[in-house]
Amino acid sequence: MAEQVEQHSEHKEESFMEKIADKIHFDRSSSSSSSDSDSEVKPAAAPEASPSSVKAKIWRLFGREKPVHHVFGGGKPADVFLWRNKKISASVLGGATAIWVLFELLEYFLVGLVCHLLIFTLAVLFLWSNATTFINKKRPHIPEVQLPEEPILEIASALSIEINRALSMLREIATGKDLKKFLAVVAGLWILSVVGNCCNFLTLFYILFVLLHTVPVLYEKYEDKVDPLAEKAVQEIKKQYAVFDAKVLSKIPIGPLKDKKNA
Repeated sequence: MAEQVEQHSEHKEESFMEKIADKIHFDRSSSSSSSDSDSEVKPAAAPEASPSSVKAKIWRLFGREKPVHHVFGGGKPADVFLWRNKKISASVLGGATAIWVLFELLEYFLVGLVCHLLIFTLAVLFLWSNATTFINKKRPHIPEVQLPEEPILEIASALSIEINRALSMLREIATGKDLKKFLAVVAGLWILSVVGNCCNFLTLFYILFVLLHTVPVLYEKYEDKVDPLAEKAVQEIKKQYAVFDAKVLSKIPIGPLKDKKNA
């Protein structure tokens, strides 16, 4: 009888332990299934806005949508202005500086300088070629120099496009259709005349050349900081122009001849 009681108690303990083990197994399986369901739900969340899309909404100077390199044509001139090849850009800027120093500070004349350089070069090559016959050495190899056509054609096409655009804008202004452009062009020409009276053409050309080699590359580097400031400046200019338009420009009678014709 005692043995049956012990066996019955042992059977109860084993069944109790089995229930605990089944409970632990059920909790683990439920937790793993819930984690799997969470992992499946997470990818369905709404994607965050990419930085490129946010950056595309930023206001850019002059309303441009393309990079600065594309604005300058995207060719070799743009590479020079934006210092893509530092050796070429530095040599071009150094050559322009040397020309300005020679003609402006040392007061050389273009024809005289070219003639002196040619005389010196030809004299050195002539003496060197004749001296080789006495010292039994080879004559100097004089390379054949030819100007590449592609860069010159690119520069000429870019200049022609800009000149034609300026001429068409002047024609449009001369027709009297846009008073705002007329005032802007008059103000720009007046500023240019003031600057031209302060310095000669060579110095003005050199200043513009240096600005082309410094301002675009600095703007490309700090455009995210410059554009917000430029946006505020443009908004302020528009406000001042609106006040000027309301007080002055709107009171100017325009087109009396048209009214007479219509009458």
